[in-house]
Amino acid sequence: QVHLVESGGGLVQAGGSLRLSCAASGRTGSSYSMGWFRQAPGKEREFLAAIVWAIWRGSSTYYADSVKARFTISRDTAENTVYLQMSSLKPEDTAVYYCAVGRSTNSYYTPSDYQYWGQGTQVTVSS
Repeated sequence: QVHLVESGGGLVQAGGSLRLSCAASGRTGSSYSMGWFRQAPGKEREFLAAIVWAIWRGSSTYYADSVKARFTISRDTAENTVYLQMSSLKPEDTAVYYCAVGRSTNSYYTPSDYQYWGQGTQVTVSS
């Protein structure tokens, strides 16, 4: 069982930045994937970024095309925390942002690839 807690959301003006944190507790194993998604009202949950880590090969990161120039995913192994640094925010980035732990390290682009989810943190970007 893995428990995830997101933080760092809030209200920011367009063009601003935010850093979201996702603290994980519980067993994650010697390899895992963690991802960030967002969901705006009336829309489907959208993949943003994933970090895939295995003890034998290190970390790899993956991004949705819509955010790869503005968002960066990273992890702090010691703190068991994954971050999403967001810059040049736009009003259309307004949504609830979720982190999740993947079922495997082989696929990570869809919500069904993930087993554990945090409660979400609201990000609101004003124009």
